[in-house]
Amino acid sequence: MAFAATSLPKAKARWLNRTVLGIGLASLFSDWSHEIATAAMPAFLATLGAAAAWLGLIEGVSDGLSSFAKMASGYYTDRLQRRKPIAVAGYVVTAIGTASLGLATNAWHVLLARAGAWLGRGVRTPVRKALLAGSVDRAAYGRAFGLERMMDTVGAIVGPASALLILQFSNHNYRLLFALTLIPGLLAAAVIAFLVKERDRAPVPHISFGERLRLLPAPYRKFLVAVGLFGAGDFAHTMLILLATQKLAVVMGIGKAASIAVSLYILHNVFYAGFSFVAGWLADRMRKNWLLAIGYALAGAMALAIMLLPPTVATFVLIFLCGGIYVAIEETVEDSLCAELVDESHHGMAFGVLATVNGVGDFLSSIVVGALWTAMGTTVAFAYSAVLFFCGRHAYHDVADARIISPGKSPPNR
Repeated sequence: MAFAATSLPKAKARWLNRTVLGIGLASLFSDWSHEIATAAMPAFLATLGAAAAWLGLIEGVSDGLSSFAKMASGYYTDRLQRRKPIAVAGYVVTAIGTASLGLATNAWHVLLARAGAWLGRGVRTPVRKALLAGSVDRAAYGRAFGLERMMDTVGAIVGPASALLILQFSNHNYRLLFALTLIPGLLAAAVIAFLVKERDRAPVPHISFGERLRLLPAPYRKFLVAVGLFGAGDFAHTMLILLATQKLAVVMGIGKAASIAVSLYILHNVFYAGFSFVAGWLADRMRKNWLLAIGYALAGAMALAIMLLPPTVATFVLIFLCGGIYVAIEETVEDSLCAELVDESHHGMAFGVLATVNGVGDFLSSIVVGALWTAMGTTVAFAYSAVLFFCGRHAYHDVADARIISPGKSPPNR
């Protein structure tokens, strides 16, 4: 007896496919590569006789260049039939730029190498996110982005540990260390090239950059307001290392305090890695804007703990744990909510704008918090962050009132 084709149940698509796995592995290898270099770069600059101001200039220029490269890349790659070659090129440029730090003999050489690496990083970021969003159903965005963030953070844990081992066994041979970053860096590019499979897509017709911005839906623009408010206070968490070192040194000495602070940062990254997938799993089972508001509130609670609790080891354990968990929620859910709010054909542009808003916020917040810390003390500095964290959380009331696209449905044309 013959059965009609409609009588057969439709197979459920697997969210953990070769593309999701490949992008996760690429994030792990690439972060492993540049975190080796990041851990060693301050000491390497010291061997070149560079002043501390050079480190700030190098990081600031690199972050700024990366931020605007993300927006340009997102705008441009939506117009291409195939995005994947741009992602491969971005990973290759990042790997070569990072390894070329070993050729530096002056601080400005380090600036050029780091800026080149971060340019490649900026170009690839919105493309990678668009490829990831395009490889799974909407109902699985949270898990896909959560896995990618988790694997990226594993690289952030392994990278500094690898740097310590390389320096120890090579008698602090920095040039060998930077050369070895090529191995995981090029592995990341190879994984994208040979494991990631890009789905067929219709490119967006050529229109101006401003018109493309106007085509992004209103709920997405409200979402960016909340992200921008929060990001203006979201300082780099290396500042927590400095804070713990300074506060704990009063009672236990600078050497022991520094060791504890670094250990706490590793703990921070472990919780960041572990909770990234948990956040993604939750995001597929509850409203993403509500979950992100919870993450922003947790960041505010962390800032209040810094201001109000006594500076003990137990307090800093709590602070670093809150920091790792809220960053896991923030990065995972921001990406998956961004993908949900915008039509897939405009994902490159949407991810590029989001990354630029976050990048500008990261740059400005650390400068402002650092300046307030130096001029007026830690209470004022972290009160500034707390206010913006809670303002960002409050802004999600507007996003909650906007229409959030339900999983499996396409957004309306705008």
